[in-house]
Amino acid sequence: MPTEKDGPDARGPAPSGTAGPCELITSRERLAEVRAGLTGPVGVVMTMGALHAGHAALIRRARGESGSVLVTVFVNPLQFGPGEDLDRYPRSLQEDLLLCAREGADAVFAPSAGTVYPGGAPAIRVCSGPLGEVLEGRSRPGHFDGMLTVVAKLLGLTRPDQAYFGQKDAQQLVLIRRMVQDLELGVRVHAVPTVRDPDGVALSSRNAYLSGQDRLAATALCRALLAGLAAAPGGAGTVRRAAGEVLDAEPGCHVDYLALVHPRTLRELDDGATGAALLAVAARVGGTRLIDNLPLRLGDERTPDEGH
Repeated sequence: MPTEKDGPDARGPAPSGTAGPCELITSRERLAEVRAGLTGPVGVVMTMGALHAGHAALIRRARGESGSVLVTVFVNPLQFGPGEDLDRYPRSLQEDLLLCAREGADAVFAPSAGTVYPGGAPAIRVCSGPLGEVLEGRSRPGHFDGMLTVVAKLLGLTRPDQAYFGQKDAQQLVLIRRMVQDLELGVRVHAVPTVRDPDGVALSSRNAYLSGQDRLAATALCRALLAGLAAAPGGAGTVRRAAGEVLDAEPGCHVDYLALVHPRTLRELDDGATGAALLAVAARVGGTRLIDNLPLRLGDERTPDEGH
């Protein structure tokens, strides 16, 4: 399984900070009051709760680079499609508050759906466009429109100078960066490397759904990515074959897609491509859908830094 020398992923959890006051905010009015008193630059970490060491890494990065840190906890109904796990998505607000305090967040904004969407489901939403129609967007129509809409709203409510997102959700990161650029939202977006458990599985709130047997099968995602990384000097075709062989050998892993794409345009790369690439995978393990990815360089033994 990966170590820091194997690639760009962080191994967590890392040492925690000193616990301090961390206010829970549930209203727009109180958020505005708290935000007015924060010293800048202000960093925001947006989450859907059920926080783990990956979220802690985001908060620590924000804490190290920002004068003040806000964390948002909101399970956004707009980005869940019919039959997805909105109702059973794990929620653990009290534990989340403890983690945020331990990692040095100044406040946690945990609004209700009525607070975020006071008029009900918004009639006007952010459209993710072609970038949101591939990979995850092909499997989850409308997901990225809902995600971008809530990110735009939370950026407006928290008014941060900097925002921190995990590389694990690579397509989400690409879309948020493009939205911030295209709509000139004036926020600097930072990518934070994926945090993995010792078995290589990328940390995710949905990992709680995995049985013991499922967990073993889930390691195939990371193993496939590492196989692709090792094959990168041989080119795109070699990467796809190496990663695909690992996934094919795991009967408990039902692949949705394995894609080798350009890291900014998300266009599928042809076999002759060289340079920066993103190897991405999505698979269903048991009843749980998992995603993972790894940046790499085709035709080059170097590994790009996924945190930038």
